[in-house]
Amino acid sequence: MTNRVDQIRTLLTQALEPISLEIVDDSAAHAGHAGARDHGGGHFQVHIVSNKFNTLSTIKRHQLVYQALQSMMPSDIHALSIQAISPHESKP
Repeated sequence: MTNRVDQIRTLLTQALEPISLEIVDDSAAHAGHAGARDHGGGHFQVHIVSNKFNTLSTIKRHQLVYQALQSMMPSDIHALSIQAISPHESKP
């Protein structure tokens, strides 16, 4: 696990109190990509389940995730794929 993944996990846990949180570092698959090369940021996938997403639209959920990770963008995070769902939407 990378230091960036640990930072992402800490920030999202503090802000959104997730029931479930999976973070995938896809940076190696994008090595040499102009944005990643120029800024040094990584590519990440986040799958997060939180009660804080209840009644919120997808856009509002993503805004909460971006707000939580604001300090890491764009220096540590160049690209972020987000799946943010509430507990009743998650698969059993």
